[in-house]
Amino acid sequence: MEVEVREIAATEAEVDAVAWGIFDGDPPPPELADVAGAADLDGAFKKTAVLRPEAPALALVIGLGEREKLDAERARVAAALAVREAARFEATSLAWAPPDAGDGAAVTAALVTGTILASYRFNRFRSSQPEDDPQPKLESLTLLAEATLAGDAERARVAAEAQNRARDLQNLPANIATPSFLAGRAEEIAAAHEAVTVEVLGREQISEREMGGLVAVSQGSAEEPAMIVLRYAGGGGPILGLVGKGVTFDTGGISLKPSASMQEMKMDMSGAAAVLEAVAAIAELGLAQEIVAVVPATENMPSGTATRPGDIITQYNGKTVEVNNTDAEGRLILADALAYCAELGAERIVDLATLTGAVLIALGSTYAALISNDDELAGEVEQAGLESGELAWRLPLHPEYKELTRGAVADLTNAAAKRKAGTIYAGSFLEEFVDGRPWAHLDIAGTSWDVGREYVGNGPTGFGVRLLVELAQALSPPR
Repeated sequence: MEVEVREIAATEAEVDAVAWGIFDGDPPPPELADVAGAADLDGAFKKTAVLRPEAPALALVIGLGEREKLDAERARVAAALAVREAARFEATSLAWAPPDAGDGAAVTAALVTGTILASYRFNRFRSSQPEDDPQPKLESLTLLAEATLAGDAERARVAAEAQNRARDLQNLPANIATPSFLAGRAEEIAAAHEAVTVEVLGREQISEREMGGLVAVSQGSAEEPAMIVLRYAGGGGPILGLVGKGVTFDTGGISLKPSASMQEMKMDMSGAAAVLEAVAAIAELGLAQEIVAVVPATENMPSGTATRPGDIITQYNGKTVEVNNTDAEGRLILADALAYCAELGAERIVDLATLTGAVLIALGSTYAALISNDDELAGEVEQAGLESGELAWRLPLHPEYKELTRGAVADLTNAAAKRKAGTIYAGSFLEEFVDGRPWAHLDIAGTSWDVGREYVGNGPTGFGVRLLVELAQALSPPR
């Protein structure tokens, strides 16, 4: 989407529609005061109305609620409501008159983000378009604001477009978005940005390096696994490691999942999608941050060659694991990836994974679970979540949880016998592979799809892209 910031009056904007935000109890904007229906406008949060002044042809009025409650999240929601109203009238260009309250830069960025995310549609596989499923109509967004806000708008555009690309990856079926497909996307990112390089390890190289977790999970599938490494030379340190779980389809393996909703398991690579597209956005923005990103990609399938419950494997760092549940596969491939990321020079590591169903019970779809061995890094991740609206809630990492990770005949087990603290236990397992580096784990199983928020709907959300971009920006020294 084309996004620009212009210091002009709303009546001068050459667009199909202008969106206005009004606060509860406030009179209509002066430009709309004499338009029919203006006296009846309601500024309650999420209330909408459409007026038809002489110029522009269409005015979309969005209720913002109480003035003192305006923040970036409300602005994202308001932007999404404006997109919905604009689609009803097939508007292809929209302008926003940002409200005169709150943090101007944050609100401007939020309006861009909400507009782009709410305009997302995935119709690649439809042979025809039903009339009640409108195509995305918006081609341009104009912010009627000070020119000094152009940089904030552009950063928001880049991050939101990257998030929509991650949603595309999530939406693709597993017969297309295979591990080799993700590797191909990484190669596209490297080809598009001079500061990005890529390396992809195939099955033979993974086996030679004794990455036992990725070998074990992938051996039941005919699809080739891949250990994907992207490096971004941004010129700022210390090196930030990003790791994303890339299970392109998860049947559960021999520990087969129930068939209900198994089609959603094509999105068990949501962490990988977020990491790949975050690197692309960081490179496009030219942030001054050194990054090494590692994505272990595989299917988890049952077959005559699949790993069995009770098998013992050796991970990349030499620790042995009893595979007591083949549906707890994400932690096995992440273990290798985390150890490899540390070996490649990452000085602090953040991983994203749709790791446990338990996180849905604990936090629903509002927060991702955050588990960390380092208070400073945990605080930085939490702050990035607050700034981006991709929220993370820190869970404790107590030494007692380590007892759940201990194996009976091996160093560790991937599935504890006791059903306790499932999300925390999985994070505690991962900590065994970070080589003592500052590390933060985000369990995004509850936030990656079916959230229902106005600007992402009930499909895939691309959660984590904007959080990682915000984190990289916060960690980057000024140029």
